[in-house]
Amino acid sequence: MAIDIELFTDPACPFAFSAEPMRQRLRWHYGDGLRWRTTMIVLTLEPGEAEKLQSGAPGLQRKYGMPIDPAPYPEPSSSEPACRAVVAARLNAPELEERLLRRLRVRRMDGGLLDDPELIAGAAAEAGLDPDELRRWCDTAGVEDALRDDIARARHPSAAARALDHKLGGPAQERRYTAPSYELASGGQTFSLPGFNPVEAYEAAIANLDPQLPRRPKPENVTELLKWADEPLATAEVELIMQRPSRAQLARVAQPIPTGADCYWRL
Repeated sequence: MAIDIELFTDPACPFAFSAEPMRQRLRWHYGDGLRWRTTMIVLTLEPGEAEKLQSGAPGLQRKYGMPIDPAPYPEPSSSEPACRAVVAARLNAPELEERLLRRLRVRRMDGGLLDDPELIAGAAAEAGLDPDELRRWCDTAGVEDALRDDIARARHPSAAARALDHKLGGPAQERRYTAPSYELASGGQTFSLPGFNPVEAYEAAIANLDPQLPRRPKPENVTELLKWADEPLATAEVELIMQRPSRAQLARVAQPIPTGADCYWRL
């Protein structure tokens, strides 16, 4: 039986991007044993959030190693158009939803603005979507309704999440999940893991929900890992999955894609 994971996130959030190594490691170890649903928070709906995000996240880049451009963004921007695009892909091309979200994140963390139509079109093309078709989907009532449902879900944390109020965000009168937040469920049991957490917290919840769920061992080498990945992986992602420094091995077998303050790797 698969474990359902609802991931509350936003492509503008540098904390969510810095947590991608944990998500990729869970994907590697558990594969189809985890069934993911991604829910868009739309952080910039709240006053002051776009301005806060404009300052960038050089401290997170140094701490967690993901390829984030340390420079501030040229202006505040809304994440709603990008979140809408992700929801549109979910409804119309669900097999490409995760890939589109990834491409939006990568472009954002390289200094892009998520309310720039050209950024969204470029991310769509890289994900295998027709940008014009995605734009038409975004204008439909069904996508609008689904996006509003995401926004509402993100602002109704579970009772367990509310007990960890320091891990939530938003104004006092409307607390919400921060990005990333996980809600795990299986067999009538649930685990709430709001906010940024170490990978061991997620694995402990998974083990409690289904002790029999198969767990694949770590890759034997970076070639095996990069063949598995459906996207170029950041150095930090590779090293968390491999559980050891891997830059020298990567340099021997893979091509670096310099981005932000580090790079991604592909065979």
